[in-house]
Order: sequence, then C-alpha cells, then structure tokens
Amino acid sequence: MSDSVSPKQQSGKSAGFRLFRPILAGATLRERLIACLGALAGITLTGLICGLVFGQGPDIPLIVAPMGASAVLLFAVPASPLAQPWPIIGGNTISAFVGVLAARFIPDPVVAIGVGVSLAIAAMSFTRCLHPPGGAAALTALIGGPAVTSAGFLFPLFPVCVNSVILVALGITFHKIARRNYPHVPVAAPVNTHGTADLPPPLRVGFKPEDVDAALVALHETLDIDRADLDRLLQQVEHHALVRSQGDLTCGEIMSRDVVTIGLDGSAERARELLIAHNIRTLPVVDRAGRLAGTLGLRELTLHGEVGIAQVMSEAQTAGPHEPVVALASSLTDGRTHAVIVVDEERRILGIITQTDLLATVTRLLSAKAFALSEPGPA
Repeated sequence: MSDSVSPKQQSGKSAGFRLFRPILAGATLRERLIACLGALAGITLTGLICGLVFGQGPDIPLIVAPMGASAVLLFAVPASPLAQPWPIIGGNTISAFVGVLAARFIPDPVVAIGVGVSLAIAAMSFTRCLHPPGGAAALTALIGGPAVTSAGFLFPLFPVCVNSVILVALGITFHKIARRNYPHVPVAAPVNTHGTADLPPPLRVGFKPEDVDAALVALHETLDIDRADLDRLLQQVEHHALVRSQGDLTCGEIMSRDVVTIGLDGSAERARELLIAHNIRTLPVVDRAGRLAGTLGLRELTLHGEVGIAQVMSEAQTAGPHEPVVALASSLTDGRTHAVIVVDEERRILGIITQTDLLATVTRLLSAKAFALSEPGPA
C-alpha cells in the first residue's frame, strides 16, 4: 500500500490548516491568549461592578450583549480605530439612544429595526465614533424586551454607557499591565531635526503621504487601520525589502576597526581634542571594563560645558557584526545619528560605521548593479 499523498489531498490538508490560522496581521498565539485573558477579566469585572453598584434584578440587565463584541475589539485588536475609548463609549451610547428613538416613534417593529440600525451608523459616522457593536446596541434597544422598553431613555445611560465606561477603564488598565499601546496613539511623523521646513532625508524619496491617499482612493475600500499607522507600515515594508534584497554585506565587513574612544573618567577638554584631531563627529565612551557606555559629540560638549562625561554623553546606536549594512540606513539618516557602534554580545566595541561608510557602501552597491545590467548577455 502506498503512503504517498496526492496533490489534491495535500491541497485539502493545507486548506484545512489555513482555517485555523489568524486572519489578522500580527495575530500571534501570544496576542490571542492575551486577548482571551483580557476579555475574561473585562467582561467579568464589568458585570460584577455593575451588580455591586446598581444591584441585581429582573427589571434591567447588568450588562448588555454588545459589550461582548466591544470586548473582542478592545482586547483582540486594540490598535484598531474602531476599538478606541471614544468609539466604544460614544458608539454604544449614541446607537442605543438612536434605537430608543426609533422604537418610540416608528410603530412598525420591522421598519423600526432597519431605520434604527441605519441611523445609528450615520450618527456614529458624524460623531467620529464608528463602532460595530453600536449596531447591536441600537438593535437591543429595539428588541430587548419589556425590561429595556420600560427603561426608556435611561437605557442608553444604564446599562449601555456605564458598561462601556467600565469596560474601557478596565481595558486601559489591562493593556498598561500588558505593556500595550492603548489608547492607541499613532507614532508621530518624523520631523526635520535641523528646524527647517524640508522633509527629513528618508522621506524625500520613495512614496509620499499623497501617494498613500491616492492608493486608498483607487482601492475603493475602507481599511480598519489608522492612516498614520498605514504610512508607518509601508515605510517598514520598504526598509525590510531593502534589507532582503541588499542584505549580503554585513556590518563586520565594512566597519572601521581602529576606533578612537574615551573613558568615562576622561575630561571634556580631552574629548574635544580627540574629536577635532581625528575629524570625527562621534566619540564612543567606554567604562573601565572596556564596554560601550555611550557616545559624545561636539554638540553635547558645547551644550553642557565642562561637566563630567557621564553626565553629557548620549545613548549609543549599536549593531551586531553580522547585521546587514543596509539595515543601518534608518538610523544613519534620521538627522541625529552620525555613527553606529558595532559591538559584541558583551557590548565590547568591535568597530564603527559612519554616515560616510554607509554612503560609500550604497554607492558601491549601485555601481555594481549598474555594471551587471550593462554587461551583454551570452550570445
């Protein structure tokens, strides 16, 4: 009997495995487990707090069903614009209020549920708090039964608004403990460190924000990602594509090995002399064990005067000897960093790569590529 697997069977197995793969980018097993733990704590404590404060009874629910959907967004995709505090609180509360209005003024229940949900989407859109569970909150206000109907216009406040506020507060606490960025604040766009109106060097080439906007218009789709996060993601894609395509040359191959350094107990005057005598902009500082402690430049020495080196040195940008040289491009073009120190695992200095080194390397790579393209093919 043959143990071979046909291509059709293999395809079926692959499709089966794909069913259990995360459909969200960055959705690792660890992230999903954290989301489960967060939802467990958030929903349980929300119900418990409401029960302790407002009491328990059949007249009004302690927690409404849309909170389960809000918890999915809050704990599983905390970076989503739909999962931020205002969308959760405002989206659920405003939608519940719209649902109550629809139930009050539209006698036909079928028409009321359609109008209620559609108007809830419009209200959330205009108030910048679009939140998918808000549609369920509006629907709950319409078909929630006698307890919801008897609550009237109090229903959007309790339990909907109170549930939402408590859930968001618990979410903020949980994400802080888990060291997650919530409420999610997109990283600010880089600015020119020289105080001029020019764009930073890395942003003067490649795609621009208006290119991203044009692409979004061309797609005719709404994406569940902040505009600034999308721009930052594409910047990282460009960077990793460069490392992948030009990553053969390592830091250890091009670094300068005869590195001028100064000890932590050295003087500011001696540091200034070394920077000027060797015509360098970055002076590594080493401790008594010879390990890298930081870096110095004329800027630090000028700003802080004749104080101790340990008080004025900056944090060093470092790399390992086996890292691709092109991976240093983002650091050496940020307008602040003039050199990257190559160190071993114990932070002992192996070499240094300056902006000039990177420029010479890129020039050489481009020249080699141009030469290869100009060579005639085999006859």
